[in-house]
Amino acid sequence: MFALAVKNILFYKSRSITTFVLIFISTFFFIVYVALMDGAHSAILQNALKVYTGAIEIYKKGYREKGGNEYLIRDVKKIEDVLQNIKGINSYSARYESYGLLAYKDYSSGVMMVGIDPQKESRNSSLKEALSAGEYLSEQPNNCLYMGSNLAKRLHLQLHEETSFIGSASDDSFVAEIFKLCGEFTTGDYEFDSSAAFANRRYLDGVMLSENMASYIAIRVDKLSEVEMIQKEIEQKIESDKYEVVSWKTLMKSMVEAMKVDSIFGYISISLFFVVIFFVIMIFGFINVSARLHEFGVLRSIGLSRAEIRALLFWEIFILASSAVVLATPLGAYVAYYYSVHPIVIEGISQTYKEYGIVSDTINFSFNTFTIFWNVGVIYLLSFLSIVYPVHYVNKFTPLEAARHV
Repeated sequence: MFALAVKNILFYKSRSITTFVLIFISTFFFIVYVALMDGAHSAILQNALKVYTGAIEIYKKGYREKGGNEYLIRDVKKIEDVLQNIKGINSYSARYESYGLLAYKDYSSGVMMVGIDPQKESRNSSLKEALSAGEYLSEQPNNCLYMGSNLAKRLHLQLHEETSFIGSASDDSFVAEIFKLCGEFTTGDYEFDSSAAFANRRYLDGVMLSENMASYIAIRVDKLSEVEMIQKEIEQKIESDKYEVVSWKTLMKSMVEAMKVDSIFGYISISLFFVVIFFVIMIFGFINVSARLHEFGVLRSIGLSRAEIRALLFWEIFILASSAVVLATPLGAYVAYYYSVHPIVIEGISQTYKEYGIVSDTINFSFNTFTIFWNVGVIYLLSFLSIVYPVHYVNKFTPLEAARHV
């Protein structure tokens, strides 16, 4: 049957070429599309984590539920010493957060005042890259503020002008301080840009009496796939009864769920394309089989059974599908791999669409061999399903009926 299938493929060249091209395009497009979709989700997550949220964050138990100064981490250096010796951690930053009121002339607004180490934070997040006006925080302790652009607009505050802050220190005492606006940032997150302001940690510690204290410690890892392993190692090396170690899957649960929903709709969209391709191949195969009824009638008359006719048609689609897949898979995989290593760069897209949360000029792809294999499996399955009805149709005829067909 295999040899006869090869002869039929070579004889019916137009039909064979059309089927081959359809399967080739479907395989290549599917691999590249899924790589682009997964890469986009990964990029969104990476960008979201780089803006401010850590891949892993360490809190004193009770802080996330209740907050307040009684739940501050009060021995930051001890935990940082542990983090330095854990493989897979790229950087970390201890942050002290306090809420209060900023006022300028007749305007005021609530603010999340955050004390950070400018150098560590520049490695741990993209706050520095989000600079939209002025300058980032200096290493030297001073009263400079690095403020969300929407918050500055709400206060009608211009660069280098001073604003007053009223809040409470780590010991719950009253705090009032004058800060100067030195820089503004825009991350695309409206709520964050409307409420956050950053100050040099060493300066703010003096104001808030928060030396060696932190609300939490944000950690950036080399690979997100290793987060759970690193999380468990941290839990083993710190006082787990005193602190909780939380991964991005918990911190960004709503985004994770949103990406799952987006993936579902993405697969629905690509499924519509494959439904069209499936019916095109099936209809084309049906027309081809219908035109060959006389041939099948002759074959049945000389002794071929229905099972052998079925095997012949399945060998034909197997050879065509395998040839197309063998050529399309490495090509699609190469495109996915190349652009995962060398993302497409569109200069200026992040500046143009920063207000919508676009913080990178790159279009990322994801290369995953398991994903590629199941993509290929789907194409194979659709190819074989497309021949089921034509096979059933041709086997309905008796050898005499098929042989008389014109």
